[in-house]
Amino acid sequence: MAAKALYPGTFDPPTNGHVDLIQRGSRLFEHLTVGVLNNPGKNPLFTPAERAEMLREATRSLDNVSVATFDGLMVDFARSLKATAVLRGIRAISDYEYEFQMALMNRRLAPEIETVFLQPAGRYSFVSSRMLKEVFSFGGDVSGLLPPNVLKRLRSRMTHL
Repeated sequence: MAAKALYPGTFDPPTNGHVDLIQRGSRLFEHLTVGVLNNPGKNPLFTPAERAEMLREATRSLDNVSVATFDGLMVDFARSLKATAVLRGIRAISDYEYEFQMALMNRRLAPEIETVFLQPAGRYSFVSSRMLKEVFSFGGDVSGLLPPNVLKRLRSRMTHL
């Protein structure tokens, strides 16, 4: 195991599915950087710095995991890290088409960087940040689907909106 990898995403907010992939990715790679994308076009609930802080709290016990924020092309960020792999999660067939197209474009832009797909644990295979925010906004119970530190921040943020 000698590879550095990047796990990029918006993580708004980080879910237990994300944490599951980070934990498993940390066992596959020498070092895993979780890259929080600054993408204002998605109208995020949390700032990139807040998302990065939540991820650091949720992955504190993983010695070979770091968290950073980035703008621009993911492959440029991966190169700056000297990453040789990009970790991506696929929950369902609907994710596959988008992720496959993105992987092919990334291969064209950076053929030296491989994309590695992992499926989340079955209990998180239906979880998305967008869905959890929506369910929570209507009063639904999302406990067990978010790390406790993230649920606490979500409760605080959503009650102040």
